Order: sequence, then C-alpha cells, then structure tokens
Amino acid sequence: MKQFVTREHELEPVPGLPGTLPEGEHMLWQGRPSARLVARHVLKNRWIAGYFLLLAVWAVIGGFYDGRPLAGIVFSVAVLTALAAIVIGMLELFAWGVHKTTLYTITSSRVVLRFGVAFSITLNLPFKQIGALALADQGNGAGNVAIQLLPGHRLSWLVQWPHVRGWRFANVEPSLICLTDAKKASDVLALALSQHASVHSGHARLTQVGSGEGAHPGPPAVEAAE
Repeated sequence: MKQFVTREHELEPVPGLPGTLPEGEHMLWQGRPSARLVARHVLKNRWIAGYFLLLAVWAVIGGFYDGRPLAGIVFSVAVLTALAAIVIGMLELFAWGVHKTTLYTITSSRVVLRFGVAFSITLNLPFKQIGALALADQGNGAGNVAIQLLPGHRLSWLVQWPHVRGWRFANVEPSLICLTDAKKASDVLALALSQHASVHSGHARLTQVGSGEGAHPGPPAVEAAE
C-alpha cells in the first residue's frame, strides 16, 4: 500500500491530495473531523473533567472529615482545578490540531486520508482494497466511517491513530472520524464503491448489514458500528 508523506499542506497541488487527480477521476466529497467531537469522543474530555470533579469533591469531604482548616481545603481544590484546566486545555489543543491538519477526500476511485499533528502523512486507499464500510453514529448526523480492508492489506494502528476504528488491532480499519456529516460521507462512499465494483467486477465485495449483528447479501451499503 502506498503512503505519501508531505511536509507542508500549503504545497499540495490539490488540498488533501498528494497530486492532481488523474484524468477520469473526480472528487466526490471532502471533510475534516470536528475538534469538538474529537475532544469528546476520542480524547474523552468529559470523562476526564468528571474525574477531576470527583477528586475535588473528595478533597472537600475528606478535608472536613479530617478537620482540616478551610484554607487548606480551598487550596487543594484550587490545585485540582488548575491541573484539570491544564489537562483539558492540552486535550482541546490536540483536538484542534487534529481538526486543522486532517482532510479526508473521497474520489471516484479511492479514499485519501491526510492527517498528522506532529508530521503529515497522506494515505491512499484505492477502492479495490476496500471490503466493507461501517458507520458509527454519534448523534445528529455525526459519526465515524470505518473502512475494512481486504485481506493482505495491513496498516499500523499506532501510526493511524486516532484515524482508526477502536480496538481493532489485528485488522486495523482506517476511519474518517468525528464527522459532522458522517451519514452523507458514508452514503457518497458506498455509492462510489458500488459504481466502481460494477465496472471492475471482482475487485471488491461490499457487505450490507442492518442494525443488528448479522450480515446479509444486498447492494453495497454501510454496516452499523459500535
């Protein structure tokens, strides 16, 4: 599988792509993760904020139980609040970096993921390497679109994170994460894959499943993911 590394996004001939599109290939959709959704669903900022809140409550209750002076209790809570602000601020900054440096592209023959906060990587996924899709709903049309690759195509979970489906270490599934229009993106990709498969029969076999666990034959569609 080819990977193209680009150092400066400004030098891209087409935003999100390592080069101009070949003749006959068309761009169908582009999008990027929402910083708010990345912070909430990937970095779990609400859970971390809740954890620090519990620590603060425990510090207050424990302080009164131990007979500590009010000033000491206030100081402990202030320290926990400052630590919480620093940690959550760093998470929010990283989520913003993911939003700014990531661009997903769906064309008539491939999916391209350009990502990387520390260093930029552009990953090409030709349709002939894609076996199935999975849509994880995050509410209000937002969610993730996971891409299941056909056997023989391996990726590094660590290199791809957070643009991967969670807990799929053995068979890594690159994902378009935290999209505000995930349903639209999955529909565009499913249709493009169907059209590509009808022209290049045998290159990819898509799977359609309903809201349950079992799969059944049918036209290309999107699996419901966890």
